[in-house]
Amino acid sequence: MTPPLSRQRFAALLVGVVLAACAPKDASVDDAAPAPAGGTSIDLTGAGATFPYPLYSRWFSEYATKTGVRINYQSIGSGGGIRQLREGVVDFGASEAPLTDAEIAAIPRGKVLQVPAVVGGVVMVYNLGDGVPELKFTADVIADIYLGRITRWNDPRIAALNAGVSLPAQDILVVYRADGSGTTYVFTDWLTRVSADWARGPGHGKDIRWPVGIGAKGNEGVAGQVKTTPWTIGFVELAYATQNRLPSAALRNRAGFFVAPTAGALAAAAQGVEKRLPGPDDFRVSLVDTPVPDAYPLASFSWLLFFAEQTDADKGRKLVDFLRWAVRTGQTSATILDYAPLPQPLVQQILAALDRVTIGG
Repeated sequence: MTPPLSRQRFAALLVGVVLAACAPKDASVDDAAPAPAGGTSIDLTGAGATFPYPLYSRWFSEYATKTGVRINYQSIGSGGGIRQLREGVVDFGASEAPLTDAEIAAIPRGKVLQVPAVVGGVVMVYNLGDGVPELKFTADVIADIYLGRITRWNDPRIAALNAGVSLPAQDILVVYRADGSGTTYVFTDWLTRVSADWARGPGHGKDIRWPVGIGAKGNEGVAGQVKTTPWTIGFVELAYATQNRLPSAALRNRAGFFVAPTAGALAAAAQGVEKRLPGPDDFRVSLVDTPVPDAYPLASFSWLLFFAEQTDADKGRKLVDFLRWAVRTGQTSATILDYAPLPQPLVQQILAALDRVTIGG
């Protein structure tokens, strides 16, 4: 048996690894606007979440091929995308942490619309070597791992959830997001709802004070650290786990069932969500810990953020046209890349909200 490694030796093993998101695959676009005459295009710029980037990369490639409209998106994390939108650097931001009313009110340019683009899932990934089957976790166990209370892989509480699995007598190395992150927002939203100790301690947000572990930048950074370092555990969006061939755990949901992260389980988390909207243009609804029996408990919308009043008429039209395409045709790519499409009743409400965007006054 390999002797246990100390936490210091764990830290020494870590290297900065950033794995590129998978290249977009070719696919047809069936309802986009025709390409502009003369081959010219209006460029749009966006920035934010790494969570949906594998899908967004495919969308932007498909849309440019069909329409000639080039969209430059920087996958820098939700916090960075929100900041750049607030400063007027980009035409849209992307985040799994929607702005609060107070945050919107502090933006001088005016009302910000936040529309869901797709449903994704945050998954627990780990590196225990070959031969370990899919593990099961509960939220209280995950919370205590990230609080530093459960420190060994063969801890009795982990072993009780995974009967028959040979767990190594090794220290657990925790990996977390080092940047302002919508993925962190979703993960800590879940922990805060189910763990009073987590709610009283680190709490909920895009950027928190982590009690233990080592940080990595972006979903790709966390995936890279877990992939290359033994005995690690981390949280990433499902597509990054699949791309990096990392095992992901089944999590116990509110109904008491252990559910694996699949497109169907993500879609179940969004079931009936259109009935819970705060208002006709307000789509800020959490999908975490829903009571649906077959729902994955760490699902979330990824929102696109933009101004309700588009002062540049050309850019405004291009942006709204792209958003209409994304919530209709773009959804067909979601399942292929380990996301789930938006429910159709919600799509209709988003399209109605887009019709109310003011373009060029």
